[in-house]
Amino acid sequence: MPVERVTTEDEQLSISEVAELTGLSAHTLRYYERAGLMLAPISRASSQHRRYSKQDVGWVGFLTKLRSTSMPIARIRQYVDLARHGDDTIGDRLELLLIHRMNVAAGLDEMTQSLAAIDFKIATYQGRTPTE
Repeated sequence: MPVERVTTEDEQLSISEVAELTGLSAHTLRYYERAGLMLAPISRASSQHRRYSKQDVGWVGFLTKLRSTSMPIARIRQYVDLARHGDDTIGDRLELLLIHRMNVAAGLDEMTQSLAAIDFKIATYQGRTPTE
């Protein structure tokens, strides 16, 4: 479970601190970097250990939301590539997110219908009428 922590604007966090904050593993954070999903390169300490900024942690949080809604890595990479090109791509990013939102909403509708079917069956097994 992610940990709440307040960071200062210029504080740099280790990969283990970011993993604890976000609830992701260090392996996943390294994967996000290798897969080109980070908006900006992750800085390195003189020891070559990764150092994450507050903005990096915020970006990881957004990536986590996209992944939790089943956005494919390729689509996330497309979004990141657009974001790296600046404000000229806002329209394209908006379109990408609107399409994804429609897919998420459709999935929620399907899950709601499936839940209703499960509730109906549970009510039947419990000897109640489904409207009770």
